[in-house]
Amino acid sequence: MRRIVLLDAPSNLGLRPPAPGTVPGCYKLAGALREQGLLRRLGALEGGVVVPPRYDRGGWREGDGDFNAAALADYTRRLAARVEAHVRAGEFPVLLGGDCSILLGAALGLRRTGRYGVAYLDGHADFRHPGNTGRNGPVGAAAGEGTAQITGRGQADLTGIDGLAPYVRDTDLHILGIRDDDADRPELTGLGISHRTASEIREQGPATVARKVLRDLQDTTPDGFWIHLDADVLDPSVMPAVDSPDPGGLLTPELHGLLAPLAASPRCVGLDLAIYDPDLDPEGAGAVLLAGLLESVLAQP
Repeated sequence: MRRIVLLDAPSNLGLRPPAPGTVPGCYKLAGALREQGLLRRLGALEGGVVVPPRYDRGGWREGDGDFNAAALADYTRRLAARVEAHVRAGEFPVLLGGDCSILLGAALGLRRTGRYGVAYLDGHADFRHPGNTGRNGPVGAAAGEGTAQITGRGQADLTGIDGLAPYVRDTDLHILGIRDDDADRPELTGLGISHRTASEIREQGPATVARKVLRDLQDTTPDGFWIHLDADVLDPSVMPAVDSPDPGGLLTPELHGLLAPLAASPRCVGLDLAIYDPDLDPEGAGAVLLAGLLESVLAQP
């Protein structure tokens, strides 16, 4: 049986402020899911929390690179140490974010132990980097640069910690659930980075796509893989409480059909959940949905 460890990673350092003078509310994700009894429902061990630095963009201006970069680098190192320790101990960490930049910590921690892949379940490719600013606009918010950064594209203080860039090879990354009009698709295709849109997953069948991804990961990643789950992979009709609720996403049964086989694989070593914002969900329906989803795919029999 897996020894699941529930670990809070409530960092919002990678997102832009939703309004002047405010901070992104996704740092409340972990508390909202714990309020649903997730620790008990997963039969998980208590992993505690990795406390993030203060959200403070200071005098940052566009053109300065990623904002909160020093704080992000510090947090990435500390989170990586925790993930590395749990994986080396044979435990299965479940990280409750936070925004998508928490994946940097997971990817660095795994890179320190071997070669791992990532199944990136997200409504957006998050592939903005200095080489495609003409299409995607200037870099700044690390949460929108996740797949680029873990594959070594971006400023070195985030992508090359300990000289370990890239944390994940292009061939070991699978992006799942992006929208049909995602502007990064041609570049991803040219680089050979596997990606499937939500509509393609729906047409092929979520379980069929999961089997294909597992076969590819079996062939390329000797040590296993990690799952990144962004709540905005879901359609806003069922998950509106995210910072970029774009239509055309997966419905809850479709996400379950994709996620369950991936999470059940003995080669899956951990998972992070990001972007759900309780500030945008006063009734807490999103927390109920996400806690139930995680329980359905991770709970011990």
